[in-house]
Parts: sequence; structure tokens; C-alpha cells
Amino acid sequence: MTTVPTRPDLTRDTPEPFTALNQLAHDTHAAARNAGLAAELLELIQLRASQLNGCGFCTALHTRSARELGQSSERIEALPDWRDSAAFTGEEQAALQLAEAVTVLPSGQVPDEDFRVAAEHFDSAQLAHLVWAVSIVNAFNRLAIATAADR
Repeated sequence: MTTVPTRPDLTRDTPEPFTALNQLAHDTHAAARNAGLAAELLELIQLRASQLNGCGFCTALHTRSARELGQSSERIEALPDWRDSAAFTGEEQAALQLAEAVTVLPSGQVPDEDFRVAAEHFDSAQLAHLVWAVSIVNAFNRLAIATAADR
């Protein structure tokens, strides 16, 4: 009699969709960079979404990546309180506000005001790339949490 694991191993049990999601994340990040979004900004929004989702695995991963891109420990530690911190630029704050709204979905949707504020710093294509980047990290967060990869 074989024992069925309580949770699947996505890389082993479903390698094709896992590989496809990884490729989508890579392609999305490259396209966002080509649209003028800084890699450091993309890491900040992915880290913040991971924090909000409570994904320990992704939070650790994006913390490491943010440090590798030159983010200071002070900025990383201040990220949960970015609204009250002078450590983040207006552009970063707008992106973080949008990232939080896409992650938490207040009232079931992203408020128009969050897009309006972000549009003061980003063009339409960049806004779309921000939404894609946050949505993909949210997918990774949920997969890691569902399969207990974040433990």
C-alpha cells in the first residue's frame, strides 16, 4: 500500500504548469523592465505582496532578491509601514499602494483612486506590468501556502 502525501509537490507532480508559471514570471519581469520599471521596484512590490499573503517562502525569497539588488535592511524592514516611512519615493509608494490593493482586493476590486495615484508616476503599459507582476507573485504565494512550501 502506498501512502499518498497530504499535499502535492507541484514541481514533481505537475511540472508543466509549474514550469509555465515560472516562464510567465520571467517573461513578465523582462517585459516590465523593458517598459521602464526598475528591478528594485518590482522586488519591493513582490516582497510586499508576499508579506501581506503571509507566504514565508516567498517573503524570504524576495527579501534575498531585494538585498541582492541593493535594497538596504532599513528599507526592507520599513516595508510593512511604507505609508509612514520617508524611506520610499512617491513612485514607490504609488506602486506599493497599487500592489496592496491588487493583493488584498478591498471591496472586491482595486479602487480607482489607487490607479489614479499610480498613473501620476507610471504610464498605462507600466501600470499593466505592475498588475501582472503582483498577480503572478500572488499566484506563487497561494501555491506555496496551499502546498505548505512556505513552512
